[in-house]
Amino acid sequence: MQKEQSVDVKSGTQDKIEGTAKILSGKIKEEAGKVVGNPRLEAKGDCEQIKGNTQKKVGEIKKVFGM
Repeated sequence: MQKEQSVDVKSGTQDKIEGTAKILSGKIKEEAGKVVGNPRLEAKGDCEQIKGNTQKKVGEIKKVFGM
């Protein structure tokens, strides 16, 4: 007998909130990287902002479909 795997699906609102948090965190890292002259930190912040925007859009799509 197989057990059913539970899938933890985040709500659209939760994805939007977490995405916004990632965007803000990424902006802080990007600016800190610029201030201290650390291009790696700046790039990491930029990447985090992209991930945040993506997660935020996923949340918006989930809201449209009622998830």
